[in-house]
Amino acid sequence: MEIVIFSVVLNQHQAPISDELWELTNHNFTFVELCSQGDPKGGTEDYSKRPYLLRAWESAANYKKAMNLCISARCCIFAGITSLPFEIERMKQNKLSFEMSERWLKKGFFSLFSPRLLKWLFVYHTNGWNRKSLYKLCCSGYCAKDHYNLHTFKNKCYKWGYFTQISDRYQHIHNDNRIFKIMWCARFIKWKHPEMPIKLARKLKNYYENYENSDRYSSFHIDMYGDGELRYKMESLAKKLIVSDYITFHGNIPNHEIRENMRKHDIFVFTSDSSEGWGAVANEAMSEGCVLVASNKIGSVPFLVNNGLNGFIFKNRNINSLFSIVLKIISIGDGLRKISLNGYYTIRDLWSPQVAAQSLVTLINNIENREYNPITSGPGSKI
Repeated sequence: MEIVIFSVVLNQHQAPISDELWELTNHNFTFVELCSQGDPKGGTEDYSKRPYLLRAWESAANYKKAMNLCISARCCIFAGITSLPFEIERMKQNKLSFEMSERWLKKGFFSLFSPRLLKWLFVYHTNGWNRKSLYKLCCSGYCAKDHYNLHTFKNKCYKWGYFTQISDRYQHIHNDNRIFKIMWCARFIKWKHPEMPIKLARKLKNYYENYENSDRYSSFHIDMYGDGELRYKMESLAKKLIVSDYITFHGNIPNHEIRENMRKHDIFVFTSDSSEGWGAVANEAMSEGCVLVASNKIGSVPFLVNNGLNGFIFKNRNINSLFSIVLKIISIGDGLRKISLNGYYTIRDLWSPQVAAQSLVTLINNIENREYNPITSGPGSKI
């Protein structure tokens, strides 16, 4: 089976499943990289030597080869507006194809003012793509609803996402001390809401100072990783709220160290709003056994989190909602380990690159043969 993915860049979010598809298809897989802009996700690993990588931007010959692949391959997957010229040629042949993306209407219907979105909608509707063999891989729990509102991909949406590497064994280090350890990791920018863990610290400090409690934890500490334009403003906010002693700002550290630190923390607080299309850090935290506490507006959350069983969901930008959930978690005590294990198994058994690659091949076969889709949950399941 020859599968081709057309996307902006091969990065740490695309490489794990691409590696799996390369092996699963007996090396009949190609990742067509469309731009030379570098990794927009901030990764540092060099993927240029991957045997399946074709850099269409590198030469006219490579571009022509990519165009030939888009016409001849058994299945093509298109991601982003830069892949549209290839998708147009593919749809002229009406061959099995998928689009892969996060949600389109992150800013509600204000997103319709985007020239890129308007261009794509024009091409979709004027060329009758709704009647062609084109399906949607939704990298967000809100993606399908956006499409149905725009009268696109009706009854053609499937769950998808980003798939990070995962260990084959549970490695989380159980916290036996009296300090409840909270982790946050993101760029210090507005829609990541770095102020939320700092405000949480203020509320937790008041709780421990003003109320007698029998919790197993006598105090707490928040470790914040990352950098960005709001970093110093957040440090000032911590001082203003008199919680600097409860928060450590670590700056940027390599991803493997981030994941090691996830294993040492009780919970991972994920505070982004609807601008977070997927949020692969959710996969990483859960796979390391760090219990995820995430905003309900993050794209991955509806797919990954079963509230109270393998993680927790709080109301977006609502500090009282976040605080009440953290208090609930603190009271769970040793029961937190079960939720930690459930999170790990969710990623290992359902949302791993290996499972996703196999599910994609199964989905392709079923669509081609017009058979019933046996995938009932996770990547490849119908929305």
